[in-house]
Parts: sequence; structure tokens; C-alpha cells
Amino acid sequence: MDYNLIIIRFGEFTLKGRNRSRFEKRMFSQIRTALAAYPGIEAVMDYGRIYVHLNGEPYRNVCERLQSVFGIATLSPVITSEPELGAIREASLKAMKAFDSTPRTFKVTARRAWKEFEHNSQEMNNLVGGFVLRAHPWLSVDVHKPDIELRVEVRKEAAYIFSEVMPGAGGYPYGTNGKAMLMLSGGIDSPVAGWLAMRRGLEIEAVHFHSYPFTSEQARDKVIELARKLSFYSGSIKLHLVPFTEIQTALASINKDNLMITLMRRAMLRITEQLAQRHGALAIVTGDSLGQVASQTLTSLNVIGRVADLPLLRPLIMMDKQDIIAYAEKLDTYETSILPYEDCCTLFVPKSPSTNPNLRVVEKIESILADLDMMVEAAVEGAEVLDIQPSQRSAATDAGEDDWF
Repeated sequence: MDYNLIIIRFGEFTLKGRNRSRFEKRMFSQIRTALAAYPGIEAVMDYGRIYVHLNGEPYRNVCERLQSVFGIATLSPVITSEPELGAIREASLKAMKAFDSTPRTFKVTARRAWKEFEHNSQEMNNLVGGFVLRAHPWLSVDVHKPDIELRVEVRKEAAYIFSEVMPGAGGYPYGTNGKAMLMLSGGIDSPVAGWLAMRRGLEIEAVHFHSYPFTSEQARDKVIELARKLSFYSGSIKLHLVPFTEIQTALASINKDNLMITLMRRAMLRITEQLAQRHGALAIVTGDSLGQVASQTLTSLNVIGRVADLPLLRPLIMMDKQDIIAYAEKLDTYETSILPYEDCCTLFVPKSPSTNPNLRVVEKIESILADLDMMVEAAVEGAEVLDIQPSQRSAATDAGEDDWF
């Protein structure tokens, strides 16, 4: 197909009034970064749109890359022509070559942005539609619910002809709504929660807890791979690998098995909040889904969350597991998430975890651990920080476990 342009349309951030210019500039910058691998491309900003001149680059690959950029509502590959009726008609025939000769309905929707053009929009609908119909006898006209809508935009510099409107990622440009820390386990839920947070304009840094030597190098590689897949949508992601062995063994020594998960997650939130304060994050994102496991009952979420002062953002809280899995498959994180390498939470899961923990009892148990604050501080200081890039590969390879956050 002779597509030589892609039209990019923005999403809901265009309603942001005085902030619109800032959002558009960030959007334009991220599109240029996403298309850095295509040196021939030229992107031009216009009000409410960006025009990507392909200059010979493959339109399908470019469209797929653009569909991962947050803030893009829709995009369309376009054939351009001179703003003259004959040229527009010929370009319209080329655009219809994207469809086979299966009987279909169609209509033409013309828009005359250049008011000095000799034909108005309604006239163009008839002039182009009749020409296409005569050339393709397998077509018929349906102006209400057509199978194909051939769109013609006439501007002073060129006419744009297209029939496909592809969905973009939507949301807000990455990083325009602040920064949050994502609690990233090796399971299904947290990568999806991270992607949804990023889609709302949050920059994220990921935090993962490991209990070496109880957890393996494969478990570490698995989390790095999940972070890498998320970094495809942001350009890069910082991953904080936090040593949790000392805290976990100290909590296990209390012999309160039914509260072990509650105590561990409260300790993890303490650590994540300190990391957030050090790195300028204003919230914590988790993969909690209400009622999915014992620690995600409303009572458990309340007791666990009370330890944190920062807002806890839970994008999956009302989602069914199958809906979360569908997102994970779409994001290409599912197969990595089910690899059979245990994280530190699955190692100490009791047979009967409490679904109704008491806050005062939990706080009293924590007070027994006189060194808990010191251990939390040591874990924060001992965190290893990796800068994960989309091109980075991990060694993870086999089949796995569900999320805890």
C-alpha cells in the first residue's frame, strides 16, 4: 500500500485547558523517542494532531510502535495527494486496494478544511463515492453503518485519504501525572497494574523483594524480564531489588503463621514508602484485586495499608482474574509471569492465612521486633538499582506463579 503519512490523534488530555500545551509537548517528545529507530521519519505537530511523514519507512511497523505510546487515542495510515479532484479520486482507488473483492458496503466522508477548495464536503462525498463505486462493482453504499468508511480531508497543502482508524494506547502521556513506586512481584497482576498506572500518566519505578538464597537467580531474571516488557512503553524503568531475607526470617521466628503474609506485606510497604520518599514518588501502586486471595479481603487490605502514609493505588481492585489475564496476554507479560520460579512471598505462605487480621494484634506483634525499623532501613540501604531498557534481555525461561500484590 502506498501510505506515506500517519495521522496521530490525541486522547482525553486535550481537555486539560491550560495544561494542554505541556501535555502535547511531552506527547511529541515521546513519539519522537519511540520512532528513533526510523531515521527517515519526520514528525510535525499541529493543533490536536501529529503528522508522521514516513519518507519510505514501513507504515505497518511504525503504526505498531505508535500504538504503544500513551496518550495516542487513534492513528490512521494515509495516502496523500494534490488537493485536486482528479488526484483525490485516484488516491481513493488506491486506498480501497487494502480490501479484497468480497461484497461490502461503504461511504465517503469528506471534510473540506481548505475553504477555498472548489467543492464542498457534500459534493466531495458524491464525486468521490460515485467514482469509487463505478470502479468497484462489489461495493454498495450504506451511509448509516458501512463496512468501510473512506475519509477524505482536503487541506491547502495536500489531501489526506484513509479508511482505517487504529486504536492507540489512550490515557495520558507517560510521566505527566507524577511518579509512583510499583510493587512488582513475579506474578500476573502487578505488571498489569503497572501498565494501567503508566497509562494514566504516571512515571513508575519498580520495587521487587527477594530472599536470597531462598529465591533463585531465575526468579530475579523473571522479574527483570517483566520490567523490560513494561519499559517498552516508557523507554526505561528503574528496578529496585530489595534484600528481604533478614526481615522474613525474623517474622517467621515469631511463630504467627496465620499472620505471616500480613506482617510481610506491611514490612514491604514500609520499605517501598522509604524508597518512594528518596526518589520523589508520591504514591505506591499494587496489583491487589479485591477478594482474589486471603490477603486481599477488605479487612486484610485495611490492616496492611494502614502502615503507609502515601496513597495506595490499586488499578485492579475491582477486576476479575480473567480480565487481568487478558490484559497480561495483550501486554505479553503472561507467559513470563507463569514461569515456575518462586518469589519470597510464595516461600512462606501458611496453610491457613488470616482473612480477618486485627490491626492492634498485628501492631503488638511488630512491637516485639525491636530491630524491625533497623532491618527496614538496612533493606532500603541494601537495595540494588537496575536501569532496565527495552532492549535488555533476561535469562528467564520456564512456567510460574501468581502475584501477591
